[in-house]
Amino acid sequence: MRVVVQRVSEAKVTVDGVIVGEIDEGILVLVGLQALDDDKSMGYIINKLIGLRIFEDCEGKMNVSLSDRKGAILLVPNFTIYGDCKKGNRPSFISAAKPDAARILFERFVFMAKERYNYIETGTFQTDMKVSLINDGPVTLIIDSDRII
Repeated sequence: MRVVVQRVSEAKVTVDGVIVGEIDEGILVLVGLQALDDDKSMGYIINKLIGLRIFEDCEGKMNVSLSDRKGAILLVPNFTIYGDCKKGNRPSFISAAKPDAARILFERFVFMAKERYNYIETGTFQTDMKVSLINDGPVTLIIDSDRII
């Protein structure tokens, strides 16, 4: 599992002109899934998202977590995170979970996230989403569950 995390002052996802997910201060998370992802990898990512200290304290240091701030999370499914651009000019998405499996995994990930954290919004799986955000910082991080030891 791989996520791209952006600290935002606001973010929203629209589908066909309708807002399907929207947050104020928090994190926008683009979620990439592989067929072998499981509860362990998803739990690892969820714990990271909630506990990641990427918000500034009173001294201006990134020392405050999302849960400390009671910020929100906007989860957006995005298979292109597993795009491999090493060969040629057209990305390969062989590493990404196939759509049917990815949908089930994303729904499980959202369910687990909502069990652990109250402020969760989502995009819509396998639709043409328009994502708008104000990246705060900017702060952008990539987290892989592949590196769980």
